[in-house]
Amino acid sequence: MRGLIAAAALLALAACTPPPAQTTAPACAAPLKPALQVDLYFGAVGEAEWRTFLDQEVTPRFPDGLSVIDAYGQYRNRRGTIERERAKLLVIVVFDAPAHAARVQAIVDSFIRRHGHESVLRVERPVCAGL
Repeated sequence: MRGLIAAAALLALAACTPPPAQTTAPACAAPLKPALQVDLYFGAVGEAEWRTFLDQEVTPRFPDGLSVIDAYGQYRNRRGTIERERAKLLVIVVFDAPAHAARVQAIVDSFIRRHGHESVLRVERPVCAGL
């Protein structure tokens, strides 16, 4: 009887477990190919500063294309205070994963060093993409 109860408990727990995170692109229908979308959320800087950063740090590392979206967001800083600010969302789609990782990290490190921000939020997800 105990074995039956244990088995039932394990089945119930398995039903509550979320599916594992997807780490590879789904099967892509032609002409799309597996790729990785990298989203970087940057805190507010002036438009001229942003343009200079984009021209000097981002574009040389990803000259094939990218998108920049104006955003507004909030986060809890290291002191525990909620900060609200304008932001930039940089979206890059790469086909050469994981070769992109060092280039993305260099962009993040440069932004933090140049502008004194605490961090840059980085999100990566597998996608199907095509040109």
